[in-house]
Amino acid sequence: MKKVLIIHGLGGSDYPHWQSWLASELIKLNYTVSFPALPNRDNPDMNEWLEVVYNEIKYFKPDIVVCHSLANLLWFHLVEKYHIDEVDKLMLVAPVSQKCEMKELQSFLPYPIPSDLRAKEAIMACGDNDPYISVDEAIALQSSLNIGMKIMENAGHINRDSGFGELSCALEWVQR
Repeated sequence: MKKVLIIHGLGGSDYPHWQSWLASELIKLNYTVSFPALPNRDNPDMNEWLEVVYNEIKYFKPDIVVCHSLANLLWFHLVEKYHIDEVDKLMLVAPVSQKCEMKELQSFLPYPIPSDLRAKEAIMACGDNDPYISVDEAIALQSSLNIGMKIMENAGHINRDSGFGELSCALEWVQR
């Protein structure tokens, strides 16, 4: 069965976040899932997160990677800094603007726009009213990455605060 690595953003993705739901559903379907709790999740250091996720990728060897929010930026830095094996699928959900002024994110900014996401297939999803990135910025990022994108109406940051304790389209995409 496929191995899925789920990478949370700032503050983690504890239940009832859709990433926790996705991990649980995938385990029920006999996927092998890694959903590491990254250190200092409320005040992250990019280099510390890079090291943890790089080691997880090196030893877990995921087929599919699902990122939310700050994890997208982490992925961009990761593929620029390290040579990692290509994954089959990469899902980028609710990336953050280059202009974000949250002090907790500053070690991740600015982030590179990789020419190679190290994925055979990649998709991005964002809300049309995300407080951390405008639709225009998301479209520009998607265009620069040259990947498909789903814009979700009234989805906010696609997290538990936006009402996403479940994200069935993510589960369906992983299973395809």
